[in-house]
Amino acid sequence: MMGEPDETGARSDFNFIRYKVNVPLGERAYKILIGPGLLSDAAGLLKPYVQSGRCIIVTDTNVEGYLGRDLTHLLRQAGLDAELISFEAGEASKRMDTVVELARKMVALKADRDTVLIALGGGVVGDVAGFLASIYMRGIAFVQAPTTLLAQVDSSVGGKTGVDLPEGKNLLGTFYQPRLVIADIATLATLNQQEIRNGLAEVVKYAMIKDPALFDLLEARPSDALNLEPELISHIVRTSCRIKAKVVCADEREGGLRRILNFGHTAGHAIEAASKYEMPHGEAVAIGMIVAMRLSVAKGLTNDAVLKRLERLLRSLGLPTRIPSQFQIDEIITLTASDKKSRGGRIHFVLSGGPGRAVITDDVSREEFFNAIEASKGPETLKEAASLPPSSSR
Repeated sequence: MMGEPDETGARSDFNFIRYKVNVPLGERAYKILIGPGLLSDAAGLLKPYVQSGRCIIVTDTNVEGYLGRDLTHLLRQAGLDAELISFEAGEASKRMDTVVELARKMVALKADRDTVLIALGGGVVGDVAGFLASIYMRGIAFVQAPTTLLAQVDSSVGGKTGVDLPEGKNLLGTFYQPRLVIADIATLATLNQQEIRNGLAEVVKYAMIKDPALFDLLEARPSDALNLEPELISHIVRTSCRIKAKVVCADEREGGLRRILNFGHTAGHAIEAASKYEMPHGEAVAIGMIVAMRLSVAKGLTNDAVLKRLERLLRSLGLPTRIPSQFQIDEIITLTASDKKSRGGRIHFVLSGGPGRAVITDDVSREEFFNAIEASKGPETLKEAASLPPSSSR
């Protein structure tokens, strides 16, 4: 019988603590390893999973130069037959054309069913490479090696893969679990502030759906979170992974409970699409959480004080809480209706009763949704803007 995900710590040869979160999904069970410098020991960590000795690293053009080539060299030195392929960085590459292009490169490299694919990069790399692994020769093993905070706390865990269509985000994809997740905290040092904030938006989501103590911690130490204070960031990644692992184990294919992981994403994905994906995912989710909270207040699930508390936290982390004025409400509603979270013609919303209390419902009228979006539109007020970090860190 599957137990709840557990976490252990063990001292490694590199004189630091490694954390392990188990994802007990029976035959598809895997471990999430968390700690600084883990990729330095990638060959040792991967060898149990690369029994043929053959692996292909998939990355993007941003990560290729500063991590991809070094990891390829390191694996080859350890005796593994490693190759590196890449695609253009950015959300615009998250499409079927990219998957086909990568698959043809793998064929050229004579990749077979025993080849293990390694997804090295952020959320786009993980989604594209995971989808590729799930369909190449009807499925080959893959390992997630996330290098952004957003990927480490969220997208690398749980087995969701996919690509976008012009009509919406992640409309083509599979549920396909990795064999291992290697979250090397040291790779986060390369991130700019926008990428850090993107990841922290997902951390706020976890606090809102499952962990009020995590919410309190973020409120108390926003600057430490933005500055990637090592002890705090390790705790944040570990806690987020534990929450997601527990939810995924209870509902692997999003039939019920797993929908709570979409808090902020219902409106967020539509806002992201309305921006033609120019708005970063984390910023769109942050605004989406505010829309969801306004609906929660309107539904009597919580009060305005909790909404204001969430707004203050997001602003302290440099995240927006307002939909840009030029965005059209009707377009956002239309895009939301075409999202994959719509079931049977009804949109399923994840609302909140406050930190740690998520509520799934399809009982939201178009008028209520319109009002929540309208109330969330417009520029930050002078008072709100004053609570944001300086523009140089935004």
